[in-house]
Amino acid sequence: MPRFRMTIEYDGSPYYGWQRQNNGPSVQLALEAAVLSLTRETVSFRGAGRTDSGVHARGQVAHVDLSRDWQPYKLRNALNAHLAMAGEAVSVLDVKAVTEDFDARFSALRRHYLYRIIARKSRLTLEHKRAWWVSKDLDHDAMHAAAQVLVGRHDFTTFRSVHCQAKSPVRTLDRLDITRDGDLIEIRATAQSFLHNQIRSFAGTLKLAGEGATTPDDVKHALEARDRKACGPVAPPEGLYFMQVDYPDVIQPRRPGTEKMDDGDDSS
Repeated sequence: MPRFRMTIEYDGSPYYGWQRQNNGPSVQLALEAAVLSLTRETVSFRGAGRTDSGVHARGQVAHVDLSRDWQPYKLRNALNAHLAMAGEAVSVLDVKAVTEDFDARFSALRRHYLYRIIARKSRLTLEHKRAWWVSKDLDHDAMHAAAQVLVGRHDFTTFRSVHCQAKSPVRTLDRLDITRDGDLIEIRATAQSFLHNQIRSFAGTLKLAGEGATTPDDVKHALEARDRKACGPVAPPEGLYFMQVDYPDVIQPRRPGTEKMDDGDDSS
């Protein structure tokens, strides 16, 4: 069956997350319903990473197998038409035909996330549910300095949800940068994969550093504690965006058994 890779944008506000579930709408279900409406096929989309309720995406990637060998641009346009008719807050940005060796989750080399904080006295209106509103001013330089303690390969038990299903808390964090433009503070994180709530846990702890309540040494001690109680408050989901997934130019066939490896992404 032809396999297609799709780059997907969505507003996470009306959804219970990426993953299909019984208790409410999901992005995965919206896409599968669009394919059903278009082709009468029941399919299953596989995403590069799971996002929680309220988390957005500008570059989620998923793959799906269809019986018909579509021209990619026609499939993109047709799916977007059906998504729009259904009133979904989901858009397919790009479609590519790929070989059966491509897997949106397991073929990924790196995942990129953005967390947005707006630090100002006035509440958000245009950015409501698009960023974390913090009414205090934050020192982004102090946040960046504290963030560098977390870069590298570590046991991130402190910064993952107690409900995280990953087999190991060890991850290699390639990048955790904090920049500022006016009231907007951006946290950008890159790694092959993330743990459940890892980025939002980082954001909550780094916000304390921006307030002057936490130092880089405090963050280092929290990391080394390997104890969830040492983490700062988890930041709300509306500031988090799944931005991009990197893949190799040529996808090599997976070795037998690699489907069971814990190299997925569960970052929200």
